[in-house]
Amino acid sequence: MNKLEKARKIIDEVDREMARLFLRRMEAARLAAEYKKENALPVYDGAREDALIAKNSEFISDADPEIRECYVQFLRKTMEVSRHYQSRLIEGMKIAYSGTEGAFAHIAAEKIFPSAEKIGYADFPEAYEAVERGECDAVVLPIENSSAGEVGTVADLLYSGTLYINGTYDLAIVQDLLTLPGADPREIKTVVSHPQALHQCEEYIRAHGYDTLEFANTALAAERVRALGDPTVAAIASEQAGKKYGLTVAARAINASSNNTTRFAILSAARNRYFGARGMDMRFILMFTVKNEAGSLAQAIDIIGKHGFNMQSLRSRPDKRLLWQYYFYVEAEGNIDSDEGEKMLAELGSCCEKLKLIGSYRHRD
Repeated sequence: MNKLEKARKIIDEVDREMARLFLRRMEAARLAAEYKKENALPVYDGAREDALIAKNSEFISDADPEIRECYVQFLRKTMEVSRHYQSRLIEGMKIAYSGTEGAFAHIAAEKIFPSAEKIGYADFPEAYEAVERGECDAVVLPIENSSAGEVGTVADLLYSGTLYINGTYDLAIVQDLLTLPGADPREIKTVVSHPQALHQCEEYIRAHGYDTLEFANTALAAERVRALGDPTVAAIASEQAGKKYGLTVAARAINASSNNTTRFAILSAARNRYFGARGMDMRFILMFTVKNEAGSLAQAIDIIGKHGFNMQSLRSRPDKRLLWQYYFYVEAEGNIDSDEGEKMLAELGSCCEKLKLIGSYRHRD
């Protein structure tokens, strides 16, 4: 047997073994796809893949550098095949969002779930309830903006509803002034947009003396301007919305902050759990009310810190069911599915009248 024959014999043996292991790996990919669909997680997790490559590369740390480089390429190709397979399995996934094509929520949903069907709803409650009713598998909703703050309507849905946050996505927001084709920007009298967008652009609006008209979302505002056919009315929305409805960009990036970012939450009926996960990239969100006793809120905050969880934000909102009562929103670093997390939740029950875990997820800057 010459060297070539010997090489081919080894390759045939290895290929048979690799085929068996490939089937095992793809079965694992199928299970991962099922879990990601149930918990509304995106197929691609770049940090997970990078960590896997770094770990698996140690298996051949003594090999020639060129072989190690080839192995890294092999791993990347294998994971790419796994992603394609998972995407095909998840393609039937339906993602709800508020608005229509061109709305920032649609742009975010497209980036998070590129292969899923996106379904637009008239407002935040309708999109949220579509998942509660089982019409959609997940919903992508904005929870806060870097300049305009929290989205109160969504916070109230989180408090009163049944869905869980299983991930977040930061989308850079660029608000453009959109007019009818051929319209003279100097003749604009009124701008139409979502209240958050109007707030983000209030300096520009004030400087130009525009009247404002609130609309359900930015893309529908662009559609409304097109339907009105009035050259004195403009929309504030994304460039994508302008293209969809045949509007012209009269002024770009009119939002006050150049670092304008909206954080979107991915919500589903099932909660993703991270047993054994470590690191400060883990976060969770709690909502609670405290007993009407002196020091109750301070006690709750102390309990969170005592168990080693670092609060990133603490906000209050009026409880619409009770006059002059408030609920509190806490986002904190750490794994709520750890032993300390369980102890913390149990202890919080002693000073909270209502305690709700909204979700846990991996956060990466």
